[in-house]
Amino acid sequence: MKDFLTVASDAARAAGLLLRENIQGKREITYKGDINLVTEMDMRSERVVVEMLLASFPGHGIIAEEETKIQTASGYQWIIDPLDGTTNYAHGYPCFSVSIALEHKGEVIAGVVYDPMRDELFSARKGAGATLNGRAIKVSGTDRLIQSLLATGFPYDRKTSEKNNLDYFHDLLMASQEVRRDGSAALDLCYVASGRFDGFWELKLKPWDVAAGSLIAREAGGMVSDFTGTGFSIHSDELLASNGRIHGALVDILQSVRKRGGSRTP
Repeated sequence: MKDFLTVASDAARAAGLLLRENIQGKREITYKGDINLVTEMDMRSERVVVEMLLASFPGHGIIAEEETKIQTASGYQWIIDPLDGTTNYAHGYPCFSVSIALEHKGEVIAGVVYDPMRDELFSARKGAGATLNGRAIKVSGTDRLIQSLLATGFPYDRKTSEKNNLDYFHDLLMASQEVRRDGSAALDLCYVASGRFDGFWELKLKPWDVAAGSLIAREAGGMVSDFTGTGFSIHSDELLASNGRIHGALVDILQSVRKRGGSRTP
């Protein structure tokens, strides 16, 4: 059988090349909501990935963000975000990625995230560490929150839902060195893995946003949890990732905001 990670890497690179070559093209844009958009390139990228995965693993299941849902009894399921950072892409902002993960019997065992504009391929296999373009990566050694560079994102329903991240953002911005908001959760997680960011949090992400990146962050020595600092699932409504050293401090602030009713749950 072909190697899972090799096939996923090849598929991510092929889709990424398609995206890079067409970033200056005229976009066909439709909307899933007031501000949640999708382009024709999301669909084209997804079809490239799906075709390559099924050519090597025809019995596997697939769940992708846009249009592909294949259920099988194999125990294997590919989880695909063909264009993480669609809004960026639609505006020509060069921060987006292709994310592909493989889940086996409910556990993510392999993942790749490809940034086509920087030609950076992050990858990990469960229990085997994480790499960037084939070289091992690890999380940062920063142990003070005030010296930490963090990242976050905001949910698409932020105008209508009280659970909108604004209060979390305020308090963590004040407690850290700085916070970035780049628009690709998959890349944010990989940047935690490679030490570029010290921590990342976000609400209302989907499995295809986090499946590959969360594995890569953990395999690079990072910690991934919910906002309480305990368990994590790719199906969770909230995600916190860090180098581990500042995780407790991040949890303390997130819980403090929640206790006073800020960025509260519905």
